[in-house]
Amino acid sequence: MSFVRENARWLATGLLLSLGSSFGQTYFIALFAGEIRAAYGLTDGQWGGIYTVATLSSAVLLIALGGRADTMRLSRLALIVAVVLAVAAVLMAVGQSVWLLVVTVFLLRFCGQGMMTHMKATAMARWFVATRGRAMAITNLGYPVGEALLPLLVIGVVAAIGWRATWGVTALVIVAVLIPLLMVLLSQDRAPKGSNGGQGSPGLYGRHWTRAEVLSHPLFYAFIPFLLTPGFIGTVVFFHAVHVAEVKGWDLIQLGPSYSSYAIASVTVGFLSGALADRFGPTRLLPFALIPMALGMFLIGPADTPMEWAAALALVGVTQGVAATLGGTLMPTLFGTNHLGSVRAIATAIMVVSTAIGPGLTGWVIDLGITYPEQGIAQGLWCLLISAAMVPVMLWAGRLQKQKAPV
Repeated sequence: MSFVRENARWLATGLLLSLGSSFGQTYFIALFAGEIRAAYGLTDGQWGGIYTVATLSSAVLLIALGGRADTMRLSRLALIVAVVLAVAAVLMAVGQSVWLLVVTVFLLRFCGQGMMTHMKATAMARWFVATRGRAMAITNLGYPVGEALLPLLVIGVVAAIGWRATWGVTALVIVAVLIPLLMVLLSQDRAPKGSNGGQGSPGLYGRHWTRAEVLSHPLFYAFIPFLLTPGFIGTVVFFHAVHVAEVKGWDLIQLGPSYSSYAIASVTVGFLSGALADRFGPTRLLPFALIPMALGMFLIGPADTPMEWAAALALVGVTQGVAATLGGTLMPTLFGTNHLGSVRAIATAIMVVSTAIGPGLTGWVIDLGITYPEQGIAQGLWCLLISAAMVPVMLWAGRLQKQKAPV
């Protein structure tokens, strides 16, 4: 508890950024999928295609602008992103054309899932060194808190005032709550602590790697299949929740508890994985992270009740809890913190690309007549394959961490 008290302002900032990202996360947008498809006359595949195009575009922009986290004060960057996020919510409330829908989803994805997540992870990795895993685990709480609370609230508000008005309320919350809190919390700056007299924490070979250097090293590419998988599957599970309810014959409101089961599992395992990452290093977790997700995907197809769906999502949440910790600790551990914004922008963009590919690809397969629950076995097998592939990658990274210079 002393760690939390001593770092309350900075941890609260991370929590707020992760919670604020909810408005651009797939699970939040997907709650409106049925209404959006009906309003614009879209099939599952067409809606998934729009989502893919918008999200891929946001990944490209994130690569271009993610380095601003290295050069711009967080107090300014976070407020700019939050204002644009509010504008996107307004556009969702009033937009009428498909083209404007594409732009709106692009802005929601870039500001919410992209920049909010990127700024949070970059700040925590730079502000904390020896306790980086713990700080990531605490500030990652914003994600499952949003996942647990917002779906139930949104379903109720949509029933009361309609889906477009609900997006208007979302914009109001961003302007009246999120932005003022960010202004208060970021009124004081924090220098990196824990190594080199405040000069940051180095990575492999005792160096701070630039983006170009990271992209020239084969180890980075060995991580890409792992970086892609949690985002891909975690996105489509929520994106197709309405579709799953239709296929299984469930009411959407019956799926509400499943979000809570996902959140509880993610939170619990997130704290455990944060402690393990601090003690043993994040690379040691790589071979084990995707196994629970594999089990969850195997369960989705035969699930006959919403409770079984909730159990499947809980298993997915276990993997997401570990993946969230790894997402914040792996890059700074291996490549240092001085250029972390630029480096993490690539890793975050890869994650965003996976969330872009998922809805479009799985939506297209649904249009071919294969329901999403029927796609679960293939995705589970993929998770097991990548888990096995991460064993040699873990050993390779361990050897490099022991070297003082390339050999």
